[in-house]
Amino acid sequence: MKRPQIENMARLEDDHWWFRERRHLIARAIAGRTPSRALDIGAGAGGNTRVLRSAGWESTALEFSDAGVELARARGLDVVQGDARQIPFPDDHFGLVLAYDVLEHIEEDEQVVAEMARVLQPGGRALIAVPADMRLWSAHDEAIGHVRRYTRDSLVALFDNDSFRIDEVRSWNVLLRPVVAFRRRSVTDNDLTPLPRIVNAGLSVVIRAERYLPVANRAGVSLLLNATAR
Repeated sequence: MKRPQIENMARLEDDHWWFRERRHLIARAIAGRTPSRALDIGAGAGGNTRVLRSAGWESTALEFSDAGVELARARGLDVVQGDARQIPFPDDHFGLVLAYDVLEHIEEDEQVVAEMARVLQPGGRALIAVPADMRLWSAHDEAIGHVRRYTRDSLVALFDNDSFRIDEVRSWNVLLRPVVAFRRRSVTDNDLTPLPRIVNAGLSVVIRAERYLPVANRAGVSLLLNATAR
């Protein structure tokens, strides 16, 4: 992802409904787990790393881009610049690996998953989020450097092996999918942009409703996968 896109996301992530709800998803996924070492792969400016740190995890941000590394360090985070295809840590080092909206940026996604398995301790947890459904492909995907969007089957295939036990796969951003699909027919760039406060608040209410509604198996804008290292 190019510097302007990373800087844009860093400006948005504290208040934008999409980033705020993703942080809730991460916090919910780690609730009740004993904190240990955690790696946030493709951390960008470190918004999700801060969630892990605030929950007591010894958290490291792994970021490829110069811009992301600079922004995360400015926030006082522990950052390592490196490539997710060759994670610069030893085997069995982490109890948790987070990769939210990372795999879709990398052609060799299976190599990244293999590296996750290598650095996770047996019983360690992998938390994954990816964009769903090539029918939603748009200028937004091109602007932020996606190489694919996933189906449920293609995501599961990456983790359905001897290295992982898949615990959960679900859709996210289901209720707003029609809105996203309509908007992305006309966008020419990243569609994560500043919103009027009342619009942001309204979208926050809608996306939070998914916490309570049985929509996890319906088509959404994203897919979430949680897996345990064997």
